[in-house]
Amino acid sequence: MDRVFIYGSVYTSKKRFENGAFTGKKAMLSVTVGTSRETYEYNGRSGDIDLMLWPVNFNLAYVGFDVLEPFISYGVEAGLRYSSAEEVEQRLQAITDELQKSISQLSSRSKIPFNRMEEWGGDGHIIPDAPAHSAFIRHKEHLDLG
Repeated sequence: MDRVFIYGSVYTSKKRFENGAFTGKKAMLSVTVGTSRETYEYNGRSGDIDLMLWPVNFNLAYVGFDVLEPFISYGVEAGLRYSSAEEVEQRLQAITDELQKSISQLSSRSKIPFNRMEEWGGDGHIIPDAPAHSAFIRHKEHLDLG
C-alpha cells in the first residue's frame, strides 16, 4: 500500500481518516473465495473473513475513504472442484447478477464504521468512552482466553 498511498501526498499525520485525501469518496473490496460462506464466518475453518479484510479496509479508511461492506463471492471454485461444472457455472452467474445489483445500489450499501481522529488520544490509544469498531481494538488490555 505504501507504493500507492504515498506519505506526504496521500496522507500525513494530520491528513488521514475523516481528513484524508479521499474524504467523500467510497471504496469497496470485491473478493472471491473458493469455498462456502460458512467456512469464512465466525469460527469457520477458513477464518473470519471480516477479520482478514480488516487491515485492507482500515488502510482505505486511513486515507479518507468511506469504506463500504465488501462484496464477497463465495464458492468460486477453480483448481479444486467440489461441485459439478454446471453447479459452478450457475453459482458464477448468480454472483455476477448479485455484483451488478450491488454496484447499482452502492449509495445504499452499509459503511464499515471506523474511529474518527477525535476518538484517539495523544498517546495513540482509543479514548476510554469511544466505541471500538474493530475486533483488533479493545478497551480491555488483557483478554481472558480461558
